[in-house]
Amino acid sequence: MDTVRVNLGPRSYDIAIGSREATSGLGAFVRAAVPKASTALVVGDSNTADGARKVEAALGANGLRSGFAEVPAGEASKCIVQLAKLYDALYDLAADRNTVVVAVGGGVIGDLAGFAAATYNRGLPLIMVPTSLLAMVDSSVGGKTGINHPKGKNLIGAFHQPAGVWIDLAHLATLPEREYLSGLAEVVKYGVILDTAFFDLLEASAKLVRDRKWDGLGQIVAHCCRLKADVVEKDEHETTGLRAVLNYGHTFAHAYETCGGYGTLLHGEAVAIGMTDAARLAHAMNFVGADFVARQTKLLEELWLPTAPLVTYPTDDLIAVMKRDKKAAGGKMKFVLPTRLGEVKLFDDVPEALVRAILEAR
Repeated sequence: MDTVRVNLGPRSYDIAIGSREATSGLGAFVRAAVPKASTALVVGDSNTADGARKVEAALGANGLRSGFAEVPAGEASKCIVQLAKLYDALYDLAADRNTVVVAVGGGVIGDLAGFAAATYNRGLPLIMVPTSLLAMVDSSVGGKTGINHPKGKNLIGAFHQPAGVWIDLAHLATLPEREYLSGLAEVVKYGVILDTAFFDLLEASAKLVRDRKWDGLGQIVAHCCRLKADVVEKDEHETTGLRAVLNYGHTFAHAYETCGGYGTLLHGEAVAIGMTDAARLAHAMNFVGADFVARQTKLLEELWLPTAPLVTYPTDDLIAVMKRDKKAAGGKMKFVLPTRLGEVKLFDDVPEALVRAILEAR
């Protein structure tokens, strides 16, 4: 079992990574992470309910009085209606500040349950139990929680660090192919923004990684968690601009997700398209060469990820969403763009006409 430590002073926590029975040792992990915990609300969706029930039983065996809340699977559940149902479940459990919320699922469950934990009683401890690759390498780490608004993805949210993250790699063997491939987009992102050697490794092992036949999947997950932890430790609340690098491709991606209707594209699929757009935009601004665009596109395609939307979205609608992106300021769009492999920067002076040209040049 690997452990990645996220060092944030009093909010520090461990990410435990291994391949084992889903509930083996989890009760002790929660007890160590939240020593004062007396009750727990386990949250899962219709895809992870069986596993979440096992987690609930494991917590009960470790002396925690627990309840269970299930929400429908899919991005549409990141909404105010499902959030209110979690508040109801916490109320019914007589939750207090010694109640821990345990999120068992992918990014949707982590974001939704995490936001419930951040806001109920002004903050409850949170344990993340990610079951998708995307959640393991990205959304379960770093403390971003939230729900979607019809006008924009993740517009309502809060920073709320978990007390611990429990990653069971065994989930990857049974993850549906589309979900697994979607998570690989975030894996590629880390190589592009922070680590050229990691990008090289993904290129050399693309087919094995894609087909889940590479023995180093655990090392990939652990390395992504370490890379993200390093950034979060330096800019926890995204105040210096450093943490914004983790949003590479996301300005475009969130616009596609919003305009297409949540759930039409999986988040990782939208990120893959968004990274392709961001690379093309960087090339148009002479930040990177055509070779960079081609190399990134080739790797994404070898991982069977989309690099262009399958349908046409109105450019005006996409631009309107981008202008309300969380990075935007004063109505000006901001983009994380590559300057070389392994380095990206945040730009707020990208001409709107050039963004439109990128969106329309399909």
